[in-house]
Amino acid sequence: MAGHSKWANIKRRKAAQDAKKGQAYAKFSREIIVAARIGGGDPAGNFRLRTAIERGKAAGLPNDNIQRAIDKGVGSGASDQLENLNYEGYGPAGVAVFIESMTDNRNRTAGDIRSYFNKYNGNLGSDGCVAWIFQEQGLITVETHRQKRSYSEESLFEAAIDAGASDFVANTEENLCEIFTEPDRLNTVCEGLSESGWLIQSAEMTRRPQNTVEISDTAQAVLLMKLLDAIENQEDVQAVYANAVMEDAVTEAAWAVLNR
Repeated sequence: MAGHSKWANIKRRKAAQDAKKGQAYAKFSREIIVAARIGGGDPAGNFRLRTAIERGKAAGLPNDNIQRAIDKGVGSGASDQLENLNYEGYGPAGVAVFIESMTDNRNRTAGDIRSYFNKYNGNLGSDGCVAWIFQEQGLITVETHRQKRSYSEESLFEAAIDAGASDFVANTEENLCEIFTEPDRLNTVCEGLSESGWLIQSAEMTRRPQNTVEISDTAQAVLLMKLLDAIENQEDVQAVYANAVMEDAVTEAAWAVLNR
């Protein structure tokens, strides 16, 4: 899982940049809609919704927008015919890319995404071409240094497994533990951890690659980052997953090129 952590580093860096962009409100609103649609409109009992709301607030999303998104999610607000669509393809160096979107105009979304793949040496594929690589799972993040109770990796691991988690990855460099669950057990595991006294930083759905492609060439890394950046900034895109892994030196060299 080293690749997941390194890719998470890139995504966390980007999150701060993306929050400044104009389409952030729409993205966060749609994330709230999805969370409320799946798990109900009460943040107290829907950890995914709670995380989505907290992200929206951190980006400056007004409370009225948050409530409207919850209402749409549970079916009590005005509907704007949003539909969930996935896109799949291959980026530079054969990296698999899986995209989740929520759109009211599928032609616009598909056209934009196809243009990004074409521009950055990739190919938009057919349904199912890479979906098998990415396993849908719940992801719970616990920041170990913010716990009110005494922390040990063993005690958190035991609490997570007892609550029904399927996997556990500790990242000591970032004081994080990532706990993976079956998709339908995300809330259950969150509740179990909370009842055991653990503070949860976030809870969300993710797609975890079952195999990876190592990028060792800086030029390929730059192309891939440009592709993923373009896709993530498309207004209808909710999440992007890639099965690339890079050594730190390659990541830093690519960032240096991008930041010139």
